[in-house]
Amino acid sequence: MTTGAAVHSEDFSTLEDGTPVRRWTLERGGVRVRVLTYGAVVQSVVVPGRDGARAEVALGLPDVKGYETHTGPYFGATVGRYANRIAGGSFALDGRTHRVTRNEGRNTLHGGERGFDKRVWDAEEVPDGVRLSRVSEDDEEGFPGRLAVSVTYTLDQDGALRIDYRATTDAPTVVNLTNHTYWNLAGAGSGSALGHELRLAAGRITPGDEESIPTGELLPVDGTRFDFREPKPVGPGYDTNYVLEETGDGPVAELYDPSSGRLLTVRTTEPGLQLYTADHIDDGPFGACAGIALETQHFPDSPNHPEFPSTALRPGDEFVSTTVYGFSVR
Repeated sequence: MTTGAAVHSEDFSTLEDGTPVRRWTLERGGVRVRVLTYGAVVQSVVVPGRDGARAEVALGLPDVKGYETHTGPYFGATVGRYANRIAGGSFALDGRTHRVTRNEGRNTLHGGERGFDKRVWDAEEVPDGVRLSRVSEDDEEGFPGRLAVSVTYTLDQDGALRIDYRATTDAPTVVNLTNHTYWNLAGAGSGSALGHELRLAAGRITPGDEESIPTGELLPVDGTRFDFREPKPVGPGYDTNYVLEETGDGPVAELYDPSSGRLLTVRTTEPGLQLYTADHIDDGPFGACAGIALETQHFPDSPNHPEFPSTALRPGDEFVSTTVYGFSVR
């Protein structure tokens, strides 16, 4: 007889302004995931290795104060309303120009100054997990439309972490949601994650300029350091969006740590994946390259690139997206 995931919640902490934050714990098949209502953050993922020993493989912080203080790395956060960058902090939609908060020079990054990662979400238990939800009011960080959004974390029968995103709006807007967990399969805090072996089902990237804004090209990876179609060790210097290929039911990404035998697989309905090696993390307890982010997403700056898959959401439609992180050993 198959049993579901064990799910429970607890009081965790309070924000500086006194707002309470709760923590939800999901456990199944040797996997334990902890999620905070602050930022819909994945605080912890514990999985077994080749020898059966369990280890923390997600970079997380021990208290809410850490997340309030160390905002730049987006440790484990749900990122929105628009993940990645919007050039010049503006975009046109249905003939109207919208100006959103600039928080990375002249550009907008990960939803602006106070994006989804800095908000407290409502939470309710669902079968095998927890659903977090909030309403992003019209003009929040400059984005149009009142957006009702939910992020549901569940543990599948095999212990995979499934993330389901849904959103509706009362006015035309743009939506691009992702999870910003950094993975170190040798163990969080064990040092650099460089040397993990990565495979990506992607033959093209969207190259960026000096501000990491896409040029509009779809550049083949053939003969470049960006080619991970066959597994190879990850080196430094990646903050790159990959154009994912159709894989059927297969994973679009595999990250493997030879020392522990832990294997992370990624399946997604999204067209892109941002590989980020966190070379310049200097905000928080972890050093440079301490984790590797595999952010499933639509492409950066899509609202300003009509040739990219659209991120527009209009009244009467629903944004639906799913990403599944699977854990195994070999």
